[in-house]
Amino acid sequence: MFKHKHPYKPFIKHDTTKLIVGTLPPPRFSTGELLDKDVDFCYGSYYNSLWLFIDKIHNLNLLYNNSQKAVEQRKAFLIANKIGVCDIVESAERDKINASDLGMKNIVLRDIVSYLKQYPKIDTLLFTGGNSKNGPEYFFRKHIKTYNLKLELISKETPKMHQFVLAEPKKKLKKKRIIKTISLTSASGAANISIGSNPLYKQLKSKNPDFSTFDFRVMQYREFL
Repeated sequence: MFKHKHPYKPFIKHDTTKLIVGTLPPPRFSTGELLDKDVDFCYGSYYNSLWLFIDKIHNLNLLYNNSQKAVEQRKAFLIANKIGVCDIVESAERDKINASDLGMKNIVLRDIVSYLKQYPKIDTLLFTGGNSKNGPEYFFRKHIKTYNLKLELISKETPKMHQFVLAEPKKKLKKKRIIKTISLTSASGAANISIGSNPLYKQLKSKNPDFSTFDFRVMQYREFL
């Protein structure tokens, strides 16, 4: 049995407005056995393309290696754009040492709601995946039930959007604090199958045969990152 503990603390600043929420990085990030192109930071796996999308959108010319400079490049981007990272899984156990979300069991979740209360400028959660079992939205739905909160659907188009009202009974607020959630298409390669069946992707692919699943994610992520 492999005890898979998240290697990174939440990356959140006082002025953070958006929070990227995933699950766990691959086990090698917890054991320190990084590949040459991995970056020792959130979403640093070269095979998780989140930073490749961000790099493409913003022309950042990021490094993809184990250097501290590569880490600082990513932190600088997040800080400048008021984006934080707080994956929802603190730890899990695995029978097989792999990165499969479905392979996780005895899962311990982070208290995302407590971070939202601690950082009042956050108004958007960006899930790196939808409501499939053991995905970030799936876990978040379970988590907010403990606070008697629930998500309200505001758009069923891909990426699906929801919202919820964060109750803060000790404060008399002039306006309700509404948190929006956006379930982005996963940056993992496994999501390519679902993208391939997406009607919009099919339409764009028919118009341009060179249009790829990478291009589709870049188009989607551009609006939010």
